[in-house]
Amino acid sequence: MYPAELVKPMREDLASAGFEELYTAETVEKAINQEGTTLVVVNSVCGCAAANARPAAKLSLQNDKRPEHLVTVFAGVDTEAVDAARNLMVPFPPSSPSMALFKNGELVHMIERHHIEGRPAEMIAENLTEAYNEFC
Repeated sequence: MYPAELVKPMREDLASAGFEELYTAETVEKAINQEGTTLVVVNSVCGCAAANARPAAKLSLQNDKRPEHLVTVFAGVDTEAVDAARNLMVPFPPSSPSMALFKNGELVHMIERHHIEGRPAEMIAENLTEAYNEFC
């Protein structure tokens, strides 16, 4: 588990953009299963989260259509919440960072770590906005 002071700025990066931090399985299940669209970002301490995933998630929110609910869980810190989110992302294997779009509790779009590593934030944001345009 990572120390709180290490992950604090990484948490704040998404929280300042309107993402609600989730810490328990119950809050994850409630957030994902609510009516409407929910973007879940599995945050991470890795470099690709800082350089690609978090900037892409924030950039994607500039789209006219966007998810109604924005939530995040932190891999390596919020184990219960991350496990609950990943259970709802099956059949995709666990990866962090990652992003999943749910509509009325159903997984409709997934971006895994291998879609994030080595790709610019703008390309990832474009992938997300295409999903928003289709599902939001």
